[in-house]
Amino acid sequence: MMMMDMINILIGILILIIGVMIGVAFLTLLERKVLGYIQIRKGPNKVGFMGLLQPFSDAIKLFTKEQMYLNYSNYIIYYFSPIVSFILSLMIWMLIPYYFNMISFNLGVLFFFCCTSLGVYTIMIAGWSSNSNYSLLGGLRAVAQTISYEVSLSLILMSCIIMIMNFNLISFNFYQSLIWLIFLMLPLSLCWMSSSLAETNRTPFDFAEGESELVSGFNIEYSSGGFALIFLAEYTSILFMSLMFSLLYLGGYSLSLIFYLKLVFVSFFFVWVRGTLPRYRYDKLMYLSWKIYLPVSLNFLLLFIGLKIFFY
Repeated sequence: MMMMDMINILIGILILIIGVMIGVAFLTLLERKVLGYIQIRKGPNKVGFMGLLQPFSDAIKLFTKEQMYLNYSNYIIYYFSPIVSFILSLMIWMLIPYYFNMISFNLGVLFFFCCTSLGVYTIMIAGWSSNSNYSLLGGLRAVAQTISYEVSLSLILMSCIIMIMNFNLISFNFYQSLIWLIFLMLPLSLCWMSSSLAETNRTPFDFAEGESELVSGFNIEYSSGGFALIFLAEYTSILFMSLMFSLLYLGGYSLSLIFYLKLVFVSFFFVWVRGTLPRYRYDKLMYLSWKIYLPVSLNFLLLFIGLKIFFY
């Protein structure tokens, strides 16, 4: 019986990974279409019906291109950092609190922070091992940015945990059956949203890939498969951050179409922001994290601790 359970879990994880990959493929298509319409032009519309097969043709193109080898790079680290980054971004998806056939984490929130923290190292190593000034600068910027916003994300999440007193993500569903947490902590949910934009290196916080000053940031020396894996890791984490927002503030996880529509709307918000806002200045980004989000999240944390003590 134990063996059968293990096989079931492995099959479930495999199906989950395939689902995530297809989701990422169509998220890239959604982004290109929405950005096209924002800029009053058509997005991809040639390959397949209305461009539906475009992501798959892009994937085939990227993975069949010749891999470039740099003479002066730290080759093994340079080669493996995108793979590790991709594996980490897929590992976080085990946290989805399915009610069947999957792993249930009692410490799911801690696992989430462990995996997102490790993602910093892959960016740093990818930037350093390429042995290029631009990629090193992009990697350094990304590390400073990600570490700063991890502090912000963890303190914001502490407020939710204080309200629920549980690290398991399934419990967020039970506690939001009457009222969504977004109504109880609206300012914090908005802080979480913009912090997750910064955490996933998205516009207006895309300093790691600052095209105007760093050509392409930490991934400048990557081509074909390596670039594709970095790209996939980024979009996988965007999708997961959208899932976390829906879990924490929009009613928790439920096996319903409405939950997935909420997830798609939050993902659409990431794209919408990219089409609307210009890039921030780097010092403004740090100012926002340490002088605005940190005090706000600490004050809300004290408020919710006080409420918890008062109502006990």
